[in-house]
Amino acid sequence: MRVAAGVLLAGIFFAALVWTTLGQTAVTCEVCLTFAGREACRESSGADREQARAMAQSTACAVLSSGVTQGLQCQRVVPSRTRCDGDS
Repeated sequence: MRVAAGVLLAGIFFAALVWTTLGQTAVTCEVCLTFAGREACRESSGADREQARAMAQSTACAVLSSGVTQGLQCQRVVPSRTRCDGDS
């Protein structure tokens, strides 16, 4: 009986985890930007277009910048290309 209850709880937890994860990745965006003479394109997923776009830009900036100051400057750069899928 204890084993069955444990398996049932683990199954419920796993199902909730999958449902939550899939619900938060409804949109995928790719952002390309140029900073300090270098270009990077990165892709990210999020619950909505803005969240996915911001995360993709943040990831690209992590590759292109070094340090907090450059990272903040990079976040303000207008991307040369933004492509998002999954918009509804």
